[in-house]
Amino acid sequence: MRLSLGQEMRMVQKQILAPRMIQSMEILQLPIQALEERIEQEMAENPTLEFREEEDPDLPVDEAVDPGPPDAPTEDERELVIDDRDSQKDFERLLRMDEEWPDHFEERTRPSRNRLDEVDERHHDAMANMADRPQSLHDYLHDQLSWFELDPKLRAMCDRIIYNLDPNGRLQSSLEDLLGADASAEDLELARQALALVQKLDPPGVAARDVRECLLLQLTPGMPHYEQLKRLISDHLEDLEHNRLPQIAKKTGYSIPLIQELIQQMRCLKVNPGAEFNNATAPPVVPDIFVEQGEDGRYRVRLEDGKTPNLSISPYYRNLLMTGDEKAREFIKQKINSAQWLIDAIEQRRATLTKVAQAIMDHQTAFLEKGPEAIEPLKMQQIADKVGVHVTTVSRAVDDKWIQTPRGIFPLKRFFCSGTVSADGEEVTWDNVRRKLQEIIAAEDKKNPFNDDQLVEELAKQGIKVARRTITKYRKAMNIPSSRERRDWSKVQGT
Repeated sequence: MRLSLGQEMRMVQKQILAPRMIQSMEILQLPIQALEERIEQEMAENPTLEFREEEDPDLPVDEAVDPGPPDAPTEDERELVIDDRDSQKDFERLLRMDEEWPDHFEERTRPSRNRLDEVDERHHDAMANMADRPQSLHDYLHDQLSWFELDPKLRAMCDRIIYNLDPNGRLQSSLEDLLGADASAEDLELARQALALVQKLDPPGVAARDVRECLLLQLTPGMPHYEQLKRLISDHLEDLEHNRLPQIAKKTGYSIPLIQELIQQMRCLKVNPGAEFNNATAPPVVPDIFVEQGEDGRYRVRLEDGKTPNLSISPYYRNLLMTGDEKAREFIKQKINSAQWLIDAIEQRRATLTKVAQAIMDHQTAFLEKGPEAIEPLKMQQIADKVGVHVTTVSRAVDDKWIQTPRGIFPLKRFFCSGTVSADGEEVTWDNVRRKLQEIIAAEDKKNPFNDDQLVEELAKQGIKVARRTITKYRKAMNIPSSRERRDWSKVQGT
């Protein structure tokens, strides 16, 4: 390897994205709520941005101003586009607009006191309506400890165990790991006493170290089949998981009907007793797009723009371009430039998202009319070719967007799905393959359920040819047990 210092000329081809294009892609990818937050942030940072108030629809017709017939736009009436390469002409045109139409671009000061009070009240109402933080499992257990008169060392050890529980109420580490390598025998005995005390608290099964201990802690003497349940959980939990009921019956001497009755009782026990305290609510879904059927029967899309304010460049700061020193004028130019970029990016997002969503709905009309079972295979490249954009633009447009349809609210990505070819040569989506698989399993004979090879044969009878590994993958993804675990031993015993 030779290292040298010197100058050389090299021709390379690179694609460099301008800041304006990067911002446009970022705005396109934002969902409606994130876009509103982005606009609020830009409004706080850029003083040249302002809300463009809509015309009052209740204004009498005779008070409205008749604009007259549209004429060809002059140089001063054409759309203002600030270009970072040469923006001097645009700013000169801004100055002329302020001089020629001073009444139209009157000087505007900061928002009035009433406007500020209105904003403060809206923020106060939003904070007042925020949901209160629910009680956590740790707080609930800690409150129960206050009922007991405990030695300070024992209480401290109980608190230590409580605050080391996972969200499901399980103690994942052993007492030795919890105490550390330098713990004495007295410390370990104290930890055992504290653990026994915490495990007696509500909810039952809390502070268990595995599933078996969690279930056993929920058994109470005197309940029906207490001894049988205790033996079943202690010695045959793995056999129960794999539905090996004949082996359990052979080892325990219990009948199959009794074992199934015990299983029904076990289903009332909680594997994760602390899960009820995990009340993390999902944020509400706000659709970006709505689909409505017109009188001609065609489905048309519209964007949710009701909460997105219309932005414009403040005439107040355009007036400031005529005054002030050169440094202030340069600052205002930069802010107006940034504001125009944002306005253009929002308009570009609106246009691109509308075209992409309309193309998707045109392709998935059968889904809207018949339901999810009629969804057709669709790739992003098909929409990109139809709209005339790059496939990455389609990906950004549909990312984290939701659409309100007559069939419900769906993520926009839901309408993109691959598929396979049936025996008739028709394309079948993988969603339909999974649905067919579920129907076959639901209708099978539970005394002798289909294994994965037989499921492949059953799908082939319906004209769908798939590999066995595909069936296994889909079955596991749908949380469908294997054929052995799906077997109903009561029906087998009945025969």
